[in-house]
Amino acid sequence: MSALTSLPLASLTTSRVGGPARRYISAETEDELIGAVRAADEAKEPLLVVGGGSNLLIADSGFDGAVVHIATRGLEITEHEGTVTVRAQAGHPWDELVAHTLREGCSGLEALSGIPGLAGATPVQNVGAYGADVSHSITGVRAWDRETRTIVDFSNEDLQFGYRDSVLKRATDNGSPRYVVLTVDFALTRGMESAPVRYAELARALGVEVGERAAADDVRREVLRLRAGKGMVLNPEDPDTYSTGSFFTNPVVPEAAAAHLPPEAPRYPVAEPGMVKLSAAWLIDRSGFPKGFGLPETGQGTELAGGRASLSTKHTLAVTNRGNASAEDLLAVARAVADGVEDAFGIRLHPEPLLINCSL
Repeated sequence: MSALTSLPLASLTTSRVGGPARRYISAETEDELIGAVRAADEAKEPLLVVGGGSNLLIADSGFDGAVVHIATRGLEITEHEGTVTVRAQAGHPWDELVAHTLREGCSGLEALSGIPGLAGATPVQNVGAYGADVSHSITGVRAWDRETRTIVDFSNEDLQFGYRDSVLKRATDNGSPRYVVLTVDFALTRGMESAPVRYAELARALGVEVGERAAADDVRREVLRLRAGKGMVLNPEDPDTYSTGSFFTNPVVPEAAAAHLPPEAPRYPVAEPGMVKLSAAWLIDRSGFPKGFGLPETGQGTELAGGRASLSTKHTLAVTNRGNASAEDLLAVARAVADGVEDAFGIRLHPEPLLINCSL
């Protein structure tokens, strides 16, 4: 375990913004992680837990407390009657986990390739992409309960997964979680045939129908290609990747609210009766915010952040740091977009990343 003072938190996030931490601790083992969290709690010190930093937007003022960086790594694979269980340490890089399972001849996570961040964050946000999310494969989570000061076990049902949501996320306040994830268990299938392809764009790229299967390696290859084309695979040479990924969730609204939208507006079914999911990207684009909004060459939004921050030039869901932006620059662009969509359609977009000491 290592500890520092005044570490710039921008160095820990994919958006490359965020002021200093008063105290920073890197925990490389489960015992170190629990010990660092317990020490902060016993000292009544504000606590921020950071993993890969891909789902955090931290204020320019930083965090006046302890920042515990989860740096645990390791995978344990067991098999019983054709079902493979992978137990991942919370700090294991997510895409390394996906690639490893495919090398081991296991399928189920291939559509989630290329997502930045760590394994321990995936159940919190119910991370998903291309028609898949981790709730389809997670069977259990071990976590440190800061209230009871014990290790607790969650089943898939206990986690109460929803769209980009879980009981773990709902028990988090300004980045300070009640439950600190220690390990995550995934149930996978032995074999190299993918899970059913649920996303039309991916199905077209693979030459299959929605609901059909493909070779799992082919799914990973096409997902990585599609994500890279949208600036959603981290690349030091591409400022479109300096972001938190999708900044806004797709809004889930009453069907009556969606009825006022143009007929061509995408609508997706959800489990909750009387509700429908809309496309945030469609709403943003139709509200007059093009790709690159905020850059001088767009002729729009240049007063917001001086071109230091903008929507991605590849798609409209990511708010990007063009190289020297502040957190407030990114928030200015996001506010303009959220306000514009609300003015145009009466629907308020909500941020997907955790906003630490800042807000829209």
